[in-house]
Amino acid sequence: MLRQWHDPELVGTLQHRWMRHKKNITPEIMWSQLRHRFTPGFEAILKHGVKEGWYDIENTLERLVFRWLFIPWLQEELLGYRDCVNNTAKRRDCNKILPHGVPNLIYESAGDYGTLDFRVKVDPAAIEHVRKLYIKPTHTVFDLVPPAFGAFIEEFYIHMGRPSVTRQNVWTIYRGLCNMIRQHADALTVLKSPSLAPTSDNYDDDEFPLYEGRDLLFNETEGNYYMGGLRGGLGLGNEHLRQLNELENDEPVIDDDGPVLILPAFSDDEEQNGTDDDW
Repeated sequence: MLRQWHDPELVGTLQHRWMRHKKNITPEIMWSQLRHRFTPGFEAILKHGVKEGWYDIENTLERLVFRWLFIPWLQEELLGYRDCVNNTAKRRDCNKILPHGVPNLIYESAGDYGTLDFRVKVDPAAIEHVRKLYIKPTHTVFDLVPPAFGAFIEEFYIHMGRPSVTRQNVWTIYRGLCNMIRQHADALTVLKSPSLAPTSDNYDDDEFPLYEGRDLLFNETEGNYYMGGLRGGLGLGNEHLRQLNELENDEPVIDDDGPVLILPAFSDDEEQNGTDDDW
């Protein structure tokens, strides 16, 4: 819906297209890299707590404290990973014609890297429309833990001094919260409340009809093909090629009438310099 909202040429088409063998799209490639670079270390941290007997998924108290603490922490770690990837230049691949440099810089100034800017500025009204159409703010899925019990965890966390959560102390904080809750009668009473037990009424899954439409167009030339949604699936058009040619031919203009810049000669021979500057 959002893609059709912002690109009238896509109205009436299906945006998703199954890729050919070993032709992964960029998000799938990034997901694979995340699984190889980010996931193993954090999986080891989580497994450590399970191995030590600190976390039992069948224990309601431990499960809720785990959700309250670990999910926001892992989210922050993922945001840090994203910022690192987006602000680090990738190794150049001579087999690709993609622009090379820091992704965020390419995103902000595509023309400086000899490429066209295909960014789509999302209309805030479109986001708001989709939210109202598909999202129920009061749905229990948006609660890490039941609000009544979450208030107790927040209170105990403040009592601990709101320590910053790191990979070195996350299990220490978790165990501290669990011990404090076990010693608090009111928290245990809320924990045993039937309202904390999920029921089918809490997870009423609304069915959304799938969009119907025609497949995107497909054009293959000499074994090369484009799998995106630009121009209804056909890829670059004549106007795009013209703009690329202009970027390629856009050489800096030197003004011959400008001031002359004189660079003095530099020498490592102190005898010729005739100075004894001591740095």
